Amino acid sequence: MVLAPVILVAWAVAAIAAAAAVILPFATLLPLVILAAGFEALFALHTNVERIGRYLQAFHEDGGGWEHVAMEFGRRFPGGGPDPLFGRLFLVAVAINYLPAAVAGTPVELGVLALLHLLLVIRIHGARRAAATQRAVDLERFSSLRSGFRS
Repeated sequence: MVLAPVILVAWAVAAIAAAAAVILPFATLLPLVILAAGFEALFALHTNVERIGRYLQAFHEDGGGWEHVAMEFGRRFPGGGPDPLFGRLFLVAVAINYLPAAVAGTPVELGVLALLHLLLVIRIHGARRAAATQRAVDLERFSSLRSGFRS
């Protein structure tokens, strides 16, 4: 919860500096890298927190603990919570980040920068899809490990 605003403030500072240097469309790359690195940090944090939850569920609960209830709640009421990856916010930031280049870039610069921005958009969508299935996949893997330890 603290990391996302820090990332977005760092991006905003870099984006304002890039917009001030509008004569160099490739200046939008630094803010784009900040967005990409920040998103990857949030995604890694989210993935590892979820993985710890599945470990606790598989190794330390017998069907009725809070991790089981949380997972069942997510199954029964999908999409009922906030976006833990702040994906929509990052997508908006990526779109805004492209604007200075769109104003002053040549066709070649626009194409290269559009491709680089699109790659981050694709990554964000892929990470969101992976996060949506992670709980079930990790629980299955940890349950498999647990049964292997008991054999």
